[in-house]
Amino acid sequence: MKQPRYKNIYVAATNQHIGKTTSTLGLVAAFINSGLDVGYCKPVGQQSLNFHDLIVDKDTILFADLIRFSIRPEIHSPVILGSGATTAFLDNPNEFNYVDKIKYAQSVLQQEHELTIYEGTGHPGVGSIVNLSNAEVASLVNAGVIMVVDGGIGSTIDRLNMSLSLFREKNVDIIGVIVNKVEENKIEKIRYYLGKALSKMDLPLLGLMPYDKTLGYPIMKSILDAIKGEVLYNSDMLNNKVEDILAGSLMDVEQLRSDKGLLLVVSTGRVNEALEKLERISKMAGIHESPLTGIVATGEGTINTKSIQYIENNRIPLISTSLDTYGSVIKISRIEVKINLNTPWKVKRSIELINHNVDLNAILDYATGK
Repeated sequence: MKQPRYKNIYVAATNQHIGKTTSTLGLVAAFINSGLDVGYCKPVGQQSLNFHDLIVDKDTILFADLIRFSIRPEIHSPVILGSGATTAFLDNPNEFNYVDKIKYAQSVLQQEHELTIYEGTGHPGVGSIVNLSNAEVASLVNAGVIMVVDGGIGSTIDRLNMSLSLFREKNVDIIGVIVNKVEENKIEKIRYYLGKALSKMDLPLLGLMPYDKTLGYPIMKSILDAIKGEVLYNSDMLNNKVEDILAGSLMDVEQLRSDKGLLLVVSTGRVNEALEKLERISKMAGIHESPLTGIVATGEGTINTKSIQYIENNRIPLISTSLDTYGSVIKISRIEVKINLNTPWKVKRSIELINHNVDLNAILDYATGK
């Protein structure tokens, strides 16, 4: 059994979809690469998966693959607030021992690892209905908080100040702030003005991570789920990443030459015409490999043998949906993209972003009590 030498770290964010998992992933990998024995826990989860007959938060599966640990739900994902959990708690709060579950997980992780990083859930107030807000959980596991915020100035500080009030109420240490998704041309401006504002709040600016559009690319499986479609061909290629949408009527040479993973969205009745046009332009431009990463065929229609042969020869997943083309594009544009085991390029990029843009030494100084 290891004796803990480091204080725990809790990664929170001012809102959902800001970059908690991206930041946590990078921090865990960075500290492991520095030689530390790092543990991971998602104390409160909202979206669970059945993994080898274990019910755990979906993020736990990603980290188990990264750190190579055997998942123990009671340790790595002790509380799941799934559908109906909050009303059940309100009806009979004495039947739930959420606090004891989290404290038990923390005690085991502290014995087994030098440093444990806890990943928060949603915005800081999520879980309050069952007395498990992010601030309450950070206090339970005796962790200092890294707050992840969006790349802005005024609205970012407004939301940060509101979020921090919950942690201050629980006397939780704030290690510092990571600014995520900062547009490249605004990095220095935000660094200056946000740094100035954070200094007045006595909060360290730990780093600014530039916006990386590749982290926003969905995969074909996400497209399938969003439009509630059916895979007609090449279901084994649903991990293909989608970098841009191609409209059959508007395709041009430059877009086909972009080396992007293009998703063709077209009515089923026009798939044959679109693929003929794509082949014709590709041949004229000397493009030898299909630029398509997938096809969404909307509505009704018939796809001819020549088109099917092109789809099969190029291993292109074809998804059929009852939605029209416009409705499909709207659904696809609203996909909330998350890192998971099927997006290894995102895992790699998240680790690079943390390593290159965040002051890891300042975080370790807190953890070691310096």
